[in-house]
Amino acid sequence: MDELLAQFLIEGRDLVAHAAAAFDTLARDPGNAAAIDEAFRALHTLKGSVAIFPMAAAERTLHAAEDVLERARKGGIALDGATTDALIACLDGVDRWIDEVARNGALRDDAEEVATALVGRLPGHASIPAASPSTATPDWARQLAEGVEGPVVAFRYTPDPDCFFRGEDPLAIVAAVPELLRLDIRPTAGDWPALDAIEPFRCIAVLEGVSAASPDAVRSAFRMMPDQIALHRVEAAVPLAAPQASADGGATSTLRVDAARIDALADGIGELLVAVNALAPLAARVEAQDRALAAAVRLAQAGIERSAAELQRSVMAVRRVPLAPALRRLPRLAREIAATLGKPIVFTIDGEALEVDKQIAEGLFEPLLHLLRNAIDHGIEDRAARVAAGKPADGKVLLSAARDGDAVVVALADDGGGIDPVRIRATAVARGVLDRDAADQLSDAAALRLIFAPGFSTAETVTGVSGRGVGMDAVQAAVEKLRGTITIDSTPGRGTCFRLRFPANALTTRLLVVEAAGDRYGVALDQVAETVRVEESALRPVGEGTVCVLRGRTVPVLSLARLLGGADMAGGHAKLLVTSVAGERIALRVDDFADRVDAVVRPPSGLLAGVPGIGGATLLGDGGVLLVLDLAALLP
Repeated sequence: MDELLAQFLIEGRDLVAHAAAAFDTLARDPGNAAAIDEAFRALHTLKGSVAIFPMAAAERTLHAAEDVLERARKGGIALDGATTDALIACLDGVDRWIDEVARNGALRDDAEEVATALVGRLPGHASIPAASPSTATPDWARQLAEGVEGPVVAFRYTPDPDCFFRGEDPLAIVAAVPELLRLDIRPTAGDWPALDAIEPFRCIAVLEGVSAASPDAVRSAFRMMPDQIALHRVEAAVPLAAPQASADGGATSTLRVDAARIDALADGIGELLVAVNALAPLAARVEAQDRALAAAVRLAQAGIERSAAELQRSVMAVRRVPLAPALRRLPRLAREIAATLGKPIVFTIDGEALEVDKQIAEGLFEPLLHLLRNAIDHGIEDRAARVAAGKPADGKVLLSAARDGDAVVVALADDGGGIDPVRIRATAVARGVLDRDAADQLSDAAALRLIFAPGFSTAETVTGVSGRGVGMDAVQAAVEKLRGTITIDSTPGRGTCFRLRFPANALTTRLLVVEAAGDRYGVALDQVAETVRVEESALRPVGEGTVCVLRGRTVPVLSLARLLGGADMAGGHAKLLVTSVAGERIALRVDDFADRVDAVVRPPSGLLAGVPGIGGATLLGDGGVLLVLDLAALLP
């Protein structure tokens, strides 16, 4: 992908998110002057960005929306509900066009027709006059290019007088012009004023220059202020030496790095952690021969561990990104889904500024989209049913994100009809998922989790949004791929909340090492509810299985050694690892518990990829390979 296009996609989507947040405020408070200013600035900047690419329809739409906001800023019109909806529709249209450019490199053939329809919804919309490029080279451009070996591009940049208040630096902007050959700075009118007459916070300069780069390359340097720049291509003949650029003229505080390089750095940190862990057994071997040398090795190990931990924290910080870009499309999609189903809703996002590991941010959109579709389609009742139940006519859907200790919790809650476990059981029996006896024995929590079964759906009809029995199983698979868990809290008649819980650190995995059938295995700590030690007599046979009572609840007990094809060790005590599968607790009997380690877990490959219950592998400090179990896949 072209570097300029890639940068535009990042900046453009950020601007859409900022404008969407401002419009969300205006929908609740139409007179909010700060939100009007924020929306105006975002659309103005976005209009400058799209002007660089073949997006004339988007530029025309943004110009019309900007015109409406400008009149609102000056008190010329009031932003009523219809006007705000029209502005949001324009923003949604531009958002879709950005996605089209990302996929196809250009807009669809009907873009101009769509733009006409969007602009037509705006009150007193203004059309953009057709551009009439001038072929004559003005005197100022010829004078700038005089003595320069051509062809060159002459530019005149007239900054907005209030540019300093927006954090713009005209000199830094011009310094970013590629292949700059000449730069002149003069006052906007007449001569420079006296020193005591200058307003420090008002720009009174015009910056003119010459570049050997192409017109598109020069224009890209001014993409955020297209209305402040004039460009002309000039032919010249006399060479002129290029001025030396200042050493810090192009300095910037932001560096964009390919994500693959960050991933490679993270892999290197993992290898370093393995190497550090190898020093402890080495010191133990040396101690029998030279205690002083062993102490020196341990001291060196402690220093390396501190440095490695600091480096790991730095890489983790670099990998953290805000959730906002991953969630930016959900408000538009929520509006489109609600409009398709004829269900008015209020969709709110809280906590989008939270920073998470980029792996989580990249993988979160699809499961949330499935949950959002189901919340609007299955959760939110139609207007008549809500009014009859004493609820507001507009349904409410809240997406929230927050940090909870060493985890990130993302929740999607609605105030709809909720999920009835009785109906879930009946549907499961009717569709052959369970027999009647098994369904009756399920707790309400376990019954709710049946919605994650492949092909399971309670919808009586198939709509264009959902009802085909696909989606919820994909949600669970996507969440588990990110080493997360999903829980359901639902009250019939009051609503449903899905909580997605992810580890805050996706770089390394905290493992509990257990022994079973004479071998060591790793289990991710986020799959471990607790570890307990009970008397052998506490294990009781029930039917063909074994159970024990833990904290007043009967929990089935399975042998990890037998699940892995081995045999249990005899002993007077049973050591149990308690985990949760499909909302129900299960205890795994292990031979022993060993260390807890931080490790980089590699996904299974080769022969391991086809072994059920193996979630990956990692290296221990002594060089041994530790297989990491996926308990959810291992348990029957």
